[in-house]
Parts: sequence; C-alpha cells; structure tokens
Amino acid sequence: MKKIILLLSLIVLIGCKSKKNALETEEKKDEVKFEKLALTAVDAGLKNKAYELGKRILMTCNTSKFKPFNETEATSSVIANITLEKLSKTCTRYRQFYGDFKDIQLVEIYKDYQNNTIVFRYKALYTKKVANKELRVSMNDENKVSAIKSMDWTDLFELK
Repeated sequence: MKKIILLLSLIVLIGCKSKKNALETEEKKDEVKFEKLALTAVDAGLKNKAYELGKRILMTCNTSKFKPFNETEATSSVIANITLEKLSKTCTRYRQFYGDFKDIQLVEIYKDYQNNTIVFRYKALYTKKVANKELRVSMNDENKVSAIKSMDWTDLFELK
C-alpha cells in the first residue's frame, strides 16, 4: 500500500512539473515581440514586392509623380495615408537636406509577432551623404503593405 501511495505521489509530482514547464515555454514565446530573419529565409517574391513598393514611394521625390497603391498592394489605411500631397511635403525637406534619392538597400528583415507582419529594413541612399536614412516596409500576412515609415538609421532595431 505504501508503495502505491508513493508511486501515485511521484506521478502527480512529475505531472505538475511538466505543466509548469509548458506554461513557462508559452510565456517566453509571448515575451518575444520580434525575431530577426535570415535574408534568404524570406520568399524572393515578397522581398521584391517590398523593394518595389518602398522604392516607388521614395522615387516620388525625384519625379514628383506617384502611382497610388491599390488594394492588392497595400491595406486601406496605407492607401488613405499615402497621398501625393503628403509625399510632396516630405520630399521637399528630404531633397534640400539629402539630395536626390538613388536607391534602397535591404539590410535586415524581422518578424513582428505582435502585428503578424514582416518588417523590411532598408538603408535609403541619397546623393548627399549627410546622414543615413532608413525606410521600413511592413508586409502583413496577406502580403500587403501595412506600414511604411522613414526615419534616421540606427543599428539597433526597435519596433516603434
């Protein structure tokens, strides 16, 4: 009888410990907000789409012409927020300070687990080498642009 009670106690103890470890693992996953991906781990088609859409925005500064995004390229909020008028204001400041836009160079890709997006980090290249600028293109799970943001480049990646 003592052996049965001891055996049952041991099984209950092991069962409780296993559940605790599983819960700790799930909590750690919840803490991870983003993860850096290898450049080769992301589909080439998605990388090309992010590049072309990001470059289209910055080329507006050189040409003063912008082909608006459509429903297959971007979310409705991005379509509504990116207009030629808004881009023209930004471009005026950028051209005065950085010169003409040349190209964007993919540096890093991150998976954002909070928003379920893939974030492409590009260095924006301009004719004047005054400062480094970053262009972030976020693509959602439908492969649409869900956010585009331009900011000063920092080596440390943070979701803002």
